[in-house]
Amino acid sequence: MDLTGALELPCGARLKNRVVKAAMSEGLADRHDHATHGHCRLYENWARGGAGLLITGNVMVDRRYLERPGNVVLEDESGMSRLQAWAAAGTLGNTHLWMQISHPGRQCPKLVSKAPLAPSAVQLDLLGNFARPRAMTEDDIENVIERFGKTAALAQQAGFTGVQINAAHGYLISQFLSPKVNRRDDRWGGSLANRARLLLSIVARIRKVVGAHFPISVKLNAADFQRGGFDLADSCHCALWLAEAGVDLLEVSGGSFEHLRLLGYRGDPDTAEDPDVAANAVKAGYFTDYALAIAEALQGASKPMPLMVTGGFRTREAMERVLALGGIDVVGLARPFCATPDLADKLLRGDTARAELCVQRHADGVLHRWLMRFKTYRVLRVQGEVAWYARQLATLAEGRDPEGDSSLALALVRHMSADMAHALRRKPPVTGMAN
Repeated sequence: MDLTGALELPCGARLKNRVVKAAMSEGLADRHDHATHGHCRLYENWARGGAGLLITGNVMVDRRYLERPGNVVLEDESGMSRLQAWAAAGTLGNTHLWMQISHPGRQCPKLVSKAPLAPSAVQLDLLGNFARPRAMTEDDIENVIERFGKTAALAQQAGFTGVQINAAHGYLISQFLSPKVNRRDDRWGGSLANRARLLLSIVARIRKVVGAHFPISVKLNAADFQRGGFDLADSCHCALWLAEAGVDLLEVSGGSFEHLRLLGYRGDPDTAEDPDVAANAVKAGYFTDYALAIAEALQGASKPMPLMVTGGFRTREAMERVLALGGIDVVGLARPFCATPDLADKLLRGDTARAELCVQRHADGVLHRWLMRFKTYRVLRVQGEVAWYARQLATLAEGRDPEGDSSLALALVRHMSADMAHALRRKPPVTGMAN
């Protein structure tokens, strides 16, 4: 199977090719947390660029809790006209545009809330940026499920052609799945079935409100790569449950803010690897080998569920080689789209064999390799890269070409300043809202 082949999903929707622009946080919302013209310009550019599917960055279900200032929040019909414009821009050329919907849980920065929610009161220790969370009550959990359903219904109303539930990368649903963060002893914690109850309840609620023919995707960690955390065996079990629940596309990723495997970093002292996967590595993409193991587990499902793998793909040859293995149906790329918005079209037409990154890590330096032994340096280095790409998204949204400056330190300062400005100009959320 090559990149140009179409894919029909279980719900009946059809992707025109196998190239997906995966989610990246845009940070472009206005002071009311509504979409802006920047979203329209950015996604029109990508839609014209040839990808079969575009997945938005995190759209939050609750204004009190954001992944970062500048997130779009969708909890009611305010800002609907801007959402409709965003959907229209992102679906040009028969392109699918799916809204990724999410709740940050404990990964809500102090700039937004000093009292975040989590399954248990386990704080995220990351340079002091995150407050100690409050363990969620039963009412909190039911409220979150209701909010995910409401946001999905509003996305469908606005003209988005599908939704993706973010259950990866350490956000709230991922926190429930992780036994390191979820220390509950009620029906939402303990066994994997209990820890997955929130995810499966959200899938069921969304399916109920959007109907049988609207695509529902889930982004799931293959593992969080922490000892005693969510692992590949857990992921395989969850994948089977999601297939039975009627999910239309499972995106396989991995890692979290603490263990940034999603950006290709490895080797933390408490990183957990699966020896069977490592022994049979395909060496294409960060999570291909894990996705293949999940695909094998899905052979026991009674319903089909296509798989998408994201992270680390840089050549057309590698992408098509992975598709040819069977079991993986689409390939996701993210940061390369910052450098080349029409990347999908070039890959599909054979004009380029590589998906280039804008910024290089300069990882060959002796000093860099030595400093990477220290967690604080690793965190700052990765945050600098994240900031650099965030600046490129903002630049593209303004209608300008990507910047050539490769200074990660400058990008981090500018990114932090932009987030602070977003936080200061936000209209405060309504206080006293029912949980």
